[in-house]
Amino acid sequence: MPETRTLLRWTALLAVSAALAYGLSRAHFPAALLLGPMLAAIIFGVRGAGLSLPRPLFLAAQAVIGCLVARSATTEIAATLRADGLIILAVVGVTVVAGALTGLALTRLRVLPGTTAAWGSSPGGAAAMVAMAEDYGADPRLVAFMQYVRVAAVVLSASLAARLLADVTGAASSGETWSWAGVAATCAVAAAGFGLASLLRLPSAPLIGPMLLGAILHASGLLDIALPGPVLDAAYAAIGWYVGLRFNRRTLDETLHALPGVLAATGAIILLCGIWAWALTYWLPIDFLTAFLATSPGGLDSVAIIAVGSKADVSFVLAVQTLRLFVVLATGPILARWIARAVPAEAPGETP
Repeated sequence: MPETRTLLRWTALLAVSAALAYGLSRAHFPAALLLGPMLAAIIFGVRGAGLSLPRPLFLAAQAVIGCLVARSATTEIAATLRADGLIILAVVGVTVVAGALTGLALTRLRVLPGTTAAWGSSPGGAAAMVAMAEDYGADPRLVAFMQYVRVAAVVLSASLAARLLADVTGAASSGETWSWAGVAATCAVAAAGFGLASLLRLPSAPLIGPMLLGAILHASGLLDIALPGPVLDAAYAAIGWYVGLRFNRRTLDETLHALPGVLAATGAIILLCGIWAWALTYWLPIDFLTAFLATSPGGLDSVAIIAVGSKADVSFVLAVQTLRLFVVLATGPILARWIARAVPAEAPGETP
């Protein structure tokens, strides 16, 4: 009766996720419906539940978040890039360099092989990094572990920062009126955006495609994006489960020796980005929460949920996060080769 056991485990995961999300929402944490399922999924994954979210559901959830971002940010992202382009490039550069230096340090300390450390430390879209890592000789399991440890840490730290620095009421839900025709049109735009972005080979196509196409149509008045509350809630939970269930016992056992170094590197990157965010508040008319979310090292979908659910400047946050995603994907292979060559001696676990 494997199917029955799987169904019971999913039911238990849903119940625990709902309880945690309710508690976090009552405590006024932003994105409680992302954070609660993620924490529940980490517990179930590490305890060997053997569950995994089907990838089509994760892609659909990313498309929903892309439409949410499009409805919130519209063309203000482009205006923000034009107005503060140099500062945003500096923010992106600092974060990318911090990730590269972290990968180099992990390699020199023989914590991880060079290419694996490089891709695992890249502060971009976690799913995209894992997908591209194997093509460049990295161990995708270790890369996934590093990326999702950082994503979980960023979600926790960003949610805590938003809770302490802003008056929030939990995850953003749609309380607006909507029609089935509007929902159908939004779904069509999400599917078309995903398809176009895939054809153009854009990174994180399920998120970037609907976000860009939806923003253009929404800003021009051609589309009123309709996202019912239950649809958003399901998307938040799906992303939380996808991230949390990556932390299974087998992966944890295989990477236990690297865990202290990975945690230290993750903490160092978040701390460095936090210091850089504090400095930005003196150069730009933005609050610390906005600066912190903008500099947070991934991932775009999770940070977008927290930004929309808090009082941060969504346009600035998403302008920085989107630009950095493209920069990281463009420079990732170059940095991976540079880090691998920087330490010529073979590191433990290196594949010949």
